Amino acid sequence: MKKRTTAAVLAVILLALQSCASTAESDEPAPRPTGVRMKAQVSWPEERLEKNEDGIPLLRVYVASEEKVETMDLETYVEGVLAGEMKNDWPQEALKAQAILARTFVLKFVDEKQSKYPDADISTDIEEAQAYDRKAVNDRIRTAVSETRGMVLASDGELPYAWFHAHSGGTTERAVTGLGWKDSEPEYTAVVTGMEPTTVENEKDLKALKDAARWQSSFPAEEFAAACQSLGAEVKIGDETKLSVGERGEGGRAKTVVVNGTSIPAADLRIALGSTKMRSTLLTSLKVQDGQVVMEGKGYGHGVGMSQWGAYAMAADGSSAQQIIEHYFAGITTEKLW
Repeated sequence: MKKRTTAAVLAVILLALQSCASTAESDEPAPRPTGVRMKAQVSWPEERLEKNEDGIPLLRVYVASEEKVETMDLETYVEGVLAGEMKNDWPQEALKAQAILARTFVLKFVDEKQSKYPDADISTDIEEAQAYDRKAVNDRIRTAVSETRGMVLASDGELPYAWFHAHSGGTTERAVTGLGWKDSEPEYTAVVTGMEPTTVENEKDLKALKDAARWQSSFPAEEFAAACQSLGAEVKIGDETKLSVGERGEGGRAKTVVVNGTSIPAADLRIALGSTKMRSTLLTSLKVQDGQVVMEGKGYGHGVGMSQWGAYAMAADGSSAQQIIEHYFAGITTEKLW
């Protein structure tokens, strides 16, 4: 009996010591959690949105193709966005990563902005928000949305800007350079390697990948000058014009383009010239030739946040949606809101 009693007393003492050690360490900062957290630690516009019987927020969406406002649950809206922003036969984990970004985007929009369409929370107008293609929704899209239901990104308790682009051209960029961001740089943007698929089976995808990876465009002198003028720069383009990239960002993208000594914000110039023609600001060549401004560059899009082709490559190589997100965003957590 004495041996058992002694063992029991020792066990109690050990538990007490462990409890004291735990209490002593409680003042130390807890490590930043990773992965998906089931209890939301992020502020979102919950009070502004009604919910259906399943607890999913309802959105008033202006459907541009039908020119009317339609009420739908947020998960149904995300299905249409995912089908519009990424091909429905892409790797499943890439689709899931895009779904989490899409869900974060719409809640951030509702929290900060007002749709230009009366009585709508958001629209399918790509000039206002995200691409949308309800007809392209298939079982793979539905599965990607279902398996990420309610999941959003969070940064220090706030919804971040869920930026993404088609192809990084090899490296991503800070918002101040890629987007011409005027506010302080968010802590979650990162300059990282943008992965590229080693194999693409679909011929159309292979062509799209090649077109996104490297591009060349020519702009008539008058068109280029008009774009500069719209940004407040009076320039003339001719054979003697001195044209060059000025300052570059951390990821190598042009911050400014210099025309005869006048600096023009490169991100703004890209929008003025057309983002499908000047596909990125990761310029490799810039010159005047035969009355044209000829540009060459790498990548497609502003280069901030997640590269969609990079997500494709990582998913094809076995990475999860969470790993993809953590590669492209610094210090981000994923929270499940419903």
